[in-house]
Amino acid sequence: MLLDWLDTRDATRVGAALADDFVMQEAAGGLAAPRERRNAAGLPQLLQKFLHRVDREARSLELNLFKRAKLANSFKWRLLEKGVEPQIVDELTQALLVRLTTGRKESAGSAESGAAAQRRRSESLLARANELLAAKAYAEAVDSYREMLQLQSPSAAACNNLGAALCGLGRYVEAEQQFRHAIRIKPSYADAHCNLGTVLRWRGSVVESEAPLRHALKLRPTYIDAQLSLSSTILLLGRWGEAKSLVESVLRRAPRNVPALVSLGQIAGPEGRFAEAESLFKRAIEIDPQAQAPWAGLVWLRRMTSADRAWLERAEQIARGGLAPLEEANIRYAIGKFYDDIGDFTQAFQSYRRANELQRAAAEPYDREARTRFVDDMRRTYTGPKLSVPNPGASDSERPIFVVGMPRSGTSLIEQIIASHPAVKGGGEFGFWSSAIRRHESVIRREFPDESLRRTLAAAYSRALSARDPNAPRVVDKTPFNADYLGVIHTVFPRARMLYARRSPIDTCLSCYFQQFSADLDFTMDLTDLAHYYREHERLMTHWRSVLPAGTLLEVVYEELTADPEPATRKMLDFLGLEWNESCLNFHRAERTVMTASFWQVRQEMYRRSGGRWRNYKAFIGPLLSLGDADS
Repeated sequence: MLLDWLDTRDATRVGAALADDFVMQEAAGGLAAPRERRNAAGLPQLLQKFLHRVDREARSLELNLFKRAKLANSFKWRLLEKGVEPQIVDELTQALLVRLTTGRKESAGSAESGAAAQRRRSESLLARANELLAAKAYAEAVDSYREMLQLQSPSAAACNNLGAALCGLGRYVEAEQQFRHAIRIKPSYADAHCNLGTVLRWRGSVVESEAPLRHALKLRPTYIDAQLSLSSTILLLGRWGEAKSLVESVLRRAPRNVPALVSLGQIAGPEGRFAEAESLFKRAIEIDPQAQAPWAGLVWLRRMTSADRAWLERAEQIARGGLAPLEEANIRYAIGKFYDDIGDFTQAFQSYRRANELQRAAAEPYDREARTRFVDDMRRTYTGPKLSVPNPGASDSERPIFVVGMPRSGTSLIEQIIASHPAVKGGGEFGFWSSAIRRHESVIRREFPDESLRRTLAAAYSRALSARDPNAPRVVDKTPFNADYLGVIHTVFPRARMLYARRSPIDTCLSCYFQQFSADLDFTMDLTDLAHYYREHERLMTHWRSVLPAGTLLEVVYEELTADPEPATRKMLDFLGLEWNESCLNFHRAERTVMTASFWQVRQEMYRRSGGRWRNYKAFIGPLLSLGDADS
């Protein structure tokens, strides 16, 4: 989605005031009346009077691109609220935008040099490009910006705006380049830093996105959109309290800020406050009926039924409304979930397929050969004999509990059960080991970490555990992708216990396909890629099971856990050396944040509906059918 990248409160106020004044002053002229009672001859005169008012009240504000867009949107929606006919509203809004972007009139008969003519042409193209961007005509805006940039030296604002237009087309790699170019031209340009951080997160570079967002706030401490974008980043990094604090501070200053209301709703849901989340989403919808995020958010708070057809009709309208690719993907995933809930599996799969096609716009192509090479390296380097002997510098702590597996394999359920024990803190997804492996990948893929690196990793990870809870005897790290690094982790924490969630391969992969993940999970958006990734995942897990010392790794079968929870739960607690506690069977009552796509399911009594789900989609999922359970 495109963010409002500037403080636009004054523009919003002026837009609403223009609309209120227009309706009050011009109602007698018949413009606000229904079509059949309107005096058609009066429209040009009323429009001319309106534009004179714009010249007096808005042109003096020195509005930039985004403030013009915000003013126009505020004007448009206030007119619609006042009952002005939509066709007239559109005409007025377009006239307003044109008026606001028109440059000064040149004196008649003035002579222009070649340079002046080129400058005038460039200014005209820039004004036109900004107008097109405000109207969400992204392809035409890109063409105009590029033509303008060929006529003059690039400006930071033009590069930034070109990046915004490219985002609207889903061309995020090119957009990132333009935002970086804008920063090179003007290092103090807060907008470009904010936009760079946002697009990095969209592309899956969550850790890297934090620095430019923080720099944008250093340059402009009250920058609301940078605060909201930063909150989204640190939420994905697991720093829940900090993210919530940022959003709440925005709402104290701007209580009608729709993205902030949506963000707070997206926090309330995983915290188990479903009624509050629904209320926040509905409040956002009242403020901006066109916003897709709050409308999509409603569907994840409960199981939908055929009685919710009104939700579906509105969602379809929003999806057809010219959204940017990631925005449309978001509502398409929600529509897919609706159809799945009511049992219309053909429509559900079509919606999910479209959502994944759109989501791929932000992702790099999945590299199958690179994945296979990684698994080969792990298997070759981390062998049984080496893993069975003590490693100097390793920690003797039993505090961490690692819950690993494929995404959507039951890791959230396992964590919720274990974290219901009074001796255990559920830490959610850390991301620590993925970052550590990236920093030291060239070494770790060919040899064990040396003593110095083991000590460094042990100390840093122990601090990360304490940041989750300084007093809990045991802390769960539920990062599914730690499955890739179990050999490395064992060399650093040889006494740590690991739980591997194993679920039906086809159900697991289908559930991944139906979930809007970050762009760094590039294998989840194509069924053939999913099948390849799963096979490599299974090949690596088979290796870990064979080489890790006895008592290190316990496999937990999702279908067995959901069918008969108590024996499986007792087995897990025994493996972890924990006393039996009845609260683990009442995990759905636990008051804790569940930052995962499963946040609704894990707050229900044992959720069994997902078993064998793939059979409803057998006609559509050919690449997955060879994974092993298609005949069961």
